[in-house]
Formats: sequence, structure tokens, C-alpha cells
Amino acid sequence: MIRSISLKGKSQNTATFSVGSSRSASPSVIAPAIAALIAWIGLGLQIDPRIGQAIASPVATGVAAAIDLDPQEKADPKTDPKTYREFSARASLVDPRAKAYPQIDFHLEKDGKPVDLGHACRRPGVPMRGKLVVWFMGHSPELFHFLADEGFHVLRVHYANGWFNRFGKEPPPEDRYTLGKIRLEAATGEDFSELVSIDRPDGLAERVGQFLGWLEQQDPEGHWGEYLQSDPKNSKQVLWDRVILSGASHGATTSARFALHQKVDRVVMFCGPRDQYELWQGLPSATPKERFFGFSHVLDTGWSGDHYCRSWELLGLQAYGPIVDVDKQQPPYGHTRRLITEAQVGGDEKRAHSCVTPGKAAVRDADGNYLHKDVWKYLFTHPVEAIGQPVASDPSCQRELQAKTR
Repeated sequence: MIRSISLKGKSQNTATFSVGSSRSASPSVIAPAIAALIAWIGLGLQIDPRIGQAIASPVATGVAAAIDLDPQEKADPKTDPKTYREFSARASLVDPRAKAYPQIDFHLEKDGKPVDLGHACRRPGVPMRGKLVVWFMGHSPELFHFLADEGFHVLRVHYANGWFNRFGKEPPPEDRYTLGKIRLEAATGEDFSELVSIDRPDGLAERVGQFLGWLEQQDPEGHWGEYLQSDPKNSKQVLWDRVILSGASHGATTSARFALHQKVDRVVMFCGPRDQYELWQGLPSATPKERFFGFSHVLDTGWSGDHYCRSWELLGLQAYGPIVDVDKQQPPYGHTRRLITEAQVGGDEKRAHSCVTPGKAAVRDADGNYLHKDVWKYLFTHPVEAIGQPVASDPSCQRELQAKTR
């Protein structure tokens, strides 16, 4: 059954919450959700998109939450934080075919809590670009809001990435395409690896399509269905040529591997790709190579260890310009695809790894503004036909790292 509660708070804000279950949801599920929504609306605070986790209960077989805060008519969409439309839903609710793969740490629930949540965001009142960003990492409200401000639809789905703790450790496999095959199976749900077996409904691609269909039903004004084929026989097939893939570290690596297989609009790789002993980065690409963009901090161990620079070169990005330090050059950075920063992070390697994306670790200026906002805008919006001059391979970047572990 579906229970829908609409609450009106200050400034005429409206929030809608739904719980879906094969059985009647108990008051223990509904009551805390109502209380939380009243508190959020009454205080005028931004909704935490993780509401799905907060209200989930073993009583319900699936939980979905759609938060729709309508600003005052005269609210400025550029400054009013309540103009975002944010959605969350469990994969197992959106598509009953979804299942768990505990052998590779790919679950629907863990410790009694749902872990198969997808998230989505858009921002009314700004010109829409007609492009969807699919994020290959955990939910990042700061990143989602930045992209929504720029006129993108943005979402993430829960997909198989826990396998890395089992298969990604050293020494590396003899087959130097092993991890790439697992990544591709995780992204597509098709049989590419002998080490894992992931069905199509549980591949990232199918989950994106199913989530877009759910979003179109929940938010028809958002036009999420524009990223799906109009053919009724393939109504959940994604129009990938209108999709930007992006991720950080592990997610940057899988997004790059998927883009070699599936043509997409572009790929934005933060602190990645990794897989420093593999060779899949040099495979032929369905996505033109000038559509790959990378950004890393120099203190990131993936950079200092030559993981990222070798991946960039195997992808052939030296054909589109040199490595550019964004702290020393203004956009458009010579139209290059390879960007680095030396921004101050207190010598913290972990922060260096995370600081290149919007969020708590990101570097800010004296006024509290993101230091790399122009960089992020470049990565996601720079015209792909504008490219830099080709340069030679970097002799200081060691591309053959296999011998270090043998």
C-alpha cells in the first residue's frame, strides 16, 4: 500500500512523504517520519536526502521518499536553498527484481538498515542543460546541489562496488584486465567476468533506467523521462548520449571503464582512474577520448604513486593538452583534459584525495567560497570540441607499475 502525507510549513513550503509496502506500514514507521518532516519544515531547514534510511523499518519491504519544498513565489532560485527538488528511493522498491549479492558485499539491507538507496536532485528556476549526471559514488548533497545549480539533473544508484575489498588487493591478478572486467559487469549487469555474476537488473545501467522511470512518475514536472527511450518496448533504456558519468577514486575508475564500453556525453574523473596495474585504460573507446576529463590533488597518493597520470596517458589524454595546475592558470586551462591542484590541505593525504570534489574536504577561500568552483564548472561544461594542443608523454610518469609488486 502507499501512504502519502502532505505537510505545509513556513513560507507555504510543502513536503510529501510516501511509504510503500506489501503490508500495512506500522505507526512505528509513519509517526517518526511525520515528526521529522514537521521539524524540518517548521525550522525551515534543508531536507536531508538520507531520509529513506532514517524512516526505514523491517516492517516495510520498500521505502521511498520524495521531498518537494516549494519556495515563496518571490524567492530567488539562486540563493534560496529550499528550491532543490530531492528524491530518494530503494532499488528494491523501484524494481522488485533487485536482489542482494552478499558474497561481493552488495546488499539491499545491512545491519537491519536499507543500503540500496538511490538519490536524485534538480533545481527549478535555473535554465536546464538537458543533460543528466550519473554519480558513481555515495550520496553527496554538496555535489548534487552544485550540479543542480548549473542546470543538470543528477542522480546516483546503488550498484556493486564492495567487491573491490575482495579482488582489488595486492598482489594484482596475472590477467591485467581482471578488475576492468568486474567493473564492466557491475556497470552493465552483463557477463564480462568469471569472478562475479551480477544480473542485469542489478547492474548500474539498468538501475539508472528504472530509477529514471520512477522519478518521471514521482516528479513529472522534472522531465526525468527525457533521458529514456520513447519506444514502449524499451521504455527504461537510457539515452546515454545525454548522460555525463562522474565519480571519485573507485567511482572514477568504474565510470571510465563503462565509458569505454558505452558512448556517453562525457566523463568527469575525480582522483582517478585507479587500477594502476591494469591495462584496460588503453582499450578502444566507444566514447571519444576528448570527452574524458580528470582532476587530482598532487598530494593524493594516487597521484604521487603515478596511478592517475598513467591512466590518463593510457586513455590518450595527452593528445588534448598538457597537465595544468589550476592554481596557476585561469579557465579554460588551455582546453586541456588533465587538471591538478596544489591547494593547501595541511599536508593531509586523505583530505587531498577528497578535496577535489564539492564537500566538507573541499578547499575554500578567505570568504568561505569553494576555491575550485570554476574548475568543476569547466569539467562538466567545457565544450568538448575545444581541445588543447597535443603533448608528448610525461617521462616522469611511470606507466609500468606491475614490477613493484613482483
